[in-house]
Amino acid sequence: MSRRIMVRSLAIGGGAPVSVQTMANADPRDYGACLAQLRAFEAAGADLARFTVPDGDAASVLARLREVSRIPLVADIHFDYRLAVACAEAGIDKVRINPGNIGSPDRVKAVADACRKAGVPIRIGVNAGSLQKDLLAKYGSPTPEALVESALQQAEMLERYDFSDIVISIKASSVPEMIRACRTLRERCDYPLHLGVTEAGGGEAALVKGSVGIGTLLAEGIGDTIRVSLSEDPVREVEAGLLILKALKLRGGVDVISCPTCGRTEVDVMEVSRALSARYGAVSLPPEKTIRAAVMGCVVNGPGEAREADVGIAGGKNQWLLFRKGEIADKLLPEEALPRMIFEIDRLLEDRGAILPEKG
Repeated sequence: MSRRIMVRSLAIGGGAPVSVQTMANADPRDYGACLAQLRAFEAAGADLARFTVPDGDAASVLARLREVSRIPLVADIHFDYRLAVACAEAGIDKVRINPGNIGSPDRVKAVADACRKAGVPIRIGVNAGSLQKDLLAKYGSPTPEALVESALQQAEMLERYDFSDIVISIKASSVPEMIRACRTLRERCDYPLHLGVTEAGGGEAALVKGSVGIGTLLAEGIGDTIRVSLSEDPVREVEAGLLILKALKLRGGVDVISCPTCGRTEVDVMEVSRALSARYGAVSLPPEKTIRAAVMGCVVNGPGEAREADVGIAGGKNQWLLFRKGEIADKLLPEEALPRMIFEIDRLLEDRGAILPEKG
């Protein structure tokens, strides 16, 4: 098991629930734009949010965001160690540095001293695209071995400066190399690990890359916090991360199961399923409190799946049967299916102490 660190009140590692994070892409000097994006992250269910800090103006904006944020914030620092020091002194919850560009040991020491004094953890973010020149020369390319050596070198340096509240990420655009590097790193240290496939792209291909890389490792018990990197609206990163955790039963919520449809289907399974998934995607519950909601389209597997769910509907010819706790509770017209499922699921959420989604 990894060691545990605290990012404000959020525990990472040491058996704590796996957390989901994303990174803002708004202008880091525009407070209004950054605040709007932060509020969208919070609404989507993010546990952490990272903002790049390229200069002093961006550091000032992040300090203002910290005053109103409901989730911990991470300062992403490259090249200028003084910005990392400033963010730590401003009380930013976590600092991310890149060993490929943060600078000399004395600069790393200055960051470690400032973070230790402020109680701010450091994420060592190693990326295949910005590996140190000496390691590139040694290995010939950013191999998994080179990435692991980079991370451990930086961690050892921080430990020499009496700093141990460390999270490590090793990211590559190659899914197999990312998996191999993280497996090797877990064998060699107990620091909490941040998982992600970097430069994955956008669309379905990127979602698949991130899901395979992150999901493979989480299924093996490796990883403590995740980011699904997408060249899209970063809110989608949060949504994808939560789906990965829910698929592995590491996070609970409303599990919408639905049949893939076929020629026997005589009701609109896709419309109801998509609407429920969209409405309840950000709902978070302990895994044991997960609500299973079934939307099934025909008489072959439909009644059986619906009976096994907490609440379910099974379609027939121009009607649905509503099942509640394994028993038929009602017959519904096609247009009644979605509002009735929302009513039933909301009632279950209230019973289990969850926050209901906003109406609409």
